[in-house]
Amino acid sequence: MEGINEKAVTDWFAAHVPEASPPLTFALVSGGKSNLTYRVEDAAGNAFVLRRPPLGHVLESAHDMSREYRIITALHGTGVPVARTYGLCEDKGINDASFFVMSCVEGTVLHDGNAARQMSSDERARFGKDVAEVLVKLHNIEPADVGLGDLGRREAYLDRQLKRWTTQWEATKTHQEPEMDECLRLLHNHKPDQVGSAIVHGDYRPGNFMEKDGKVAAVFDWELCTLGDPLADVGYLLNNWQTPEELRQSLALTGAEATGAEAPTTIGGFPSREEMCSWYSQGTGRDLSDINYYRAFSHWRLACIVQGVYKRFLMGAMGDQEMDLEGYRAGVARMAKSALALLHERG
Repeated sequence: MEGINEKAVTDWFAAHVPEASPPLTFALVSGGKSNLTYRVEDAAGNAFVLRRPPLGHVLESAHDMSREYRIITALHGTGVPVARTYGLCEDKGINDASFFVMSCVEGTVLHDGNAARQMSSDERARFGKDVAEVLVKLHNIEPADVGLGDLGRREAYLDRQLKRWTTQWEATKTHQEPEMDECLRLLHNHKPDQVGSAIVHGDYRPGNFMEKDGKVAAVFDWELCTLGDPLADVGYLLNNWQTPEELRQSLALTGAEATGAEAPTTIGGFPSREEMCSWYSQGTGRDLSDINYYRAFSHWRLACIVQGVYKRFLMGAMGDQEMDLEGYRAGVARMAKSALALLHERG
């Protein structure tokens, strides 16, 4: 199995995972340029999950297994649904890279509308409320109480993010995009003061939740987790909480047809953004009157990321993979327009 030294990893399991009964089988569940996830099954039918960095040369700071392991371990038992961790291996002589092992949480990953169609309307409604309530639990944790007080800087979150992604945008800009520059100006000029800090997941969206019986069975992909402004998570979630009407408008604009790969919430039956905000505010006491700023920032940040991918493909740095270059370029402009609309809406 590519990415797994089966004998050495099996020996490590024998020493660190007493529930495992060799021989073990390994199957890649998800991967690519992000961390790789393998499902590991033993002779008794027990299942576990192994996470490791992507194959090939990677920046260790960008794929820090010990950091992700530490976060998940710290959050277990707090009410935030995460898997139980068994151990971290930093001996690269075993598997060429660090890895950690955790329990396997069964359920459905809500990658798209096809996955969400397996849920009843009642399950969709319950799930949406649970998504909001899990975020409340995460953001109500005092980081120091679970050993994460030094995970990152608490203050000036937006300043740091704007600086980082402006640098990314300037380094990858291939054409003039006035609306991106106007977004940046407004994001600086109307930046709200950060009120408090919390553990910020950084990628809190349906595709990173395991759903079972209308509940969030597990939240995963903690690679971007840090300390900072919790409203960044809320704005990002709301942008990923698309409505059926927004999908219809998008399809009408592009002339495309629905494929089932659209955002899961676009099939309907999920709580509205207004309901999600209400539950979050009630649970945390935080004021969301400036939430459109955070939504605009999220759109702008994603446009910076997409522009980076676009330039790498344009320069031939992504090999011979097929890519709709014009689609990516148009996506940058579309996200900039969405960000500007939200910034103007907030006045």
